Amino acid sequence: MIDVSKPSVARMYDYLIDGTDNYPSDREACAKLLEMAPSTRELARINRAFLVRAVRYLAREAGIRRFLDHGSGLPTRPNVHQIARETHPQARVVYVDNDPLVLAHGRVMLEEDLATTAVIEADFRNTDGIFAAPEVAGLLDGEPVAALFVSVLHCIPDSDDPWELVKDVARRLPSGSYMVISQLASDDPVLRDEVTAFMSEITGDRWGRVRSTQEVRRLFDGLELVEHPQPVEVSTWRPDSDLFPRQQTQEWIEFGGVARVP
Repeated sequence: MIDVSKPSVARMYDYLIDGTDNYPSDREACAKLLEMAPSTRELARINRAFLVRAVRYLAREAGIRRFLDHGSGLPTRPNVHQIARETHPQARVVYVDNDPLVLAHGRVMLEEDLATTAVIEADFRNTDGIFAAPEVAGLLDGEPVAALFVSVLHCIPDSDDPWELVKDVARRLPSGSYMVISQLASDDPVLRDEVTAFMSEITGDRWGRVRSTQEVRRLFDGLELVEHPQPVEVSTWRPDSDLFPRQQTQEWIEFGGVARVP
């Protein structure tokens, strides 16, 4: 049973990028969040655009045909498999999530495309379980894979060690694979604490914390960043044009990049 009386991170994000799969509880939570961090709506849209550009780059220029999307969220066009198939019609994608509404919508979306796309129910912290799933095992036959952690790692606490999680996934990928990582970041400790407390209150164990930019840089340890020597505010990662939307204020940002697994 899906409890729509309580906000969901996935549905809040859906609302911020003008989706339709959200409820009054999600919209009320977003209104409060926007009071604390007015750039939040722009930030969500910028992050979505970064995902599109990163997947398109990996498919077109890096030749990647297989994608593992951790914490994929509600389907929003274009989805990862649709972007990848602009270049590779037989691109294979596995989406991972444990939100009941995400799973329901994802399976409906993909019911006619089960040969090359799948949605599996798993907490993205459960790396052993994810890589043991037959849908994921089918991706890992030696061909490079792109593992996506796009705006999800702030949903897990430090006690679950997101840094080790990223390293663990990278170790399991075939040679020549890639990681796409972005996470909410702020170097304002007051904002970090305020937003983290608010999100923890409304979402419970589905939230970790906003991290500093230095903490996010550590997620890329041992990886070879593409395009930039360090992670960046993601609207600046291969922007489509100089007119591409930017945040008017940057009390917090989506900070990340694309990196190759050595």
